[in-house]
Amino acid sequence: MAKRGKGLGGGITYRPGISPGLPLGALLKCADNSGAKVVQLIGVPKIKSRIRRLSAASVGDKVIVSVKEGTPEVRRQIFHAVIIRQRKPFRRLDGTWIQFEDNAAVIVTEDGECKGTEIRGPVAKEAAERWPKVAGLASMVI
Repeated sequence: MAKRGKGLGGGITYRPGISPGLPLGALLKCADNSGAKVVQLIGVPKIKSRIRRLSAASVGDKVIVSVKEGTPEVRRQIFHAVIIRQRKPFRRLDGTWIQFEDNAAVIVTEDGECKGTEIRGPVAKEAAERWPKVAGLASMVI
């Protein structure tokens, strides 16, 4: 008989089921001072999806983005980013629902180091717990 439950297997720790509110192609505000203003979500690594269904990301996920607006040095380049806010409401483990005013991300390196030196606006608690270096730069964690 098959096992039931939400286990992720392979020694991966449990991650609450946050509603993925950002499909591929979504435009995000860049909340750090790396020079990018608007980025577009172009990939979600390590997310398996149904055939012909767009992959989607949620708060705390590391994604691949393309810079659409910003300084000439960073425009039209591809970076890794961490999503820190999403508009779609999601439920926390304590039963509360939370949503933000905008969709936002911060540009990071492949190992999670922030490219900028400050983060504007709030950062979701889920993203701060998963990425401690992002939490260190955050002015407020909600």
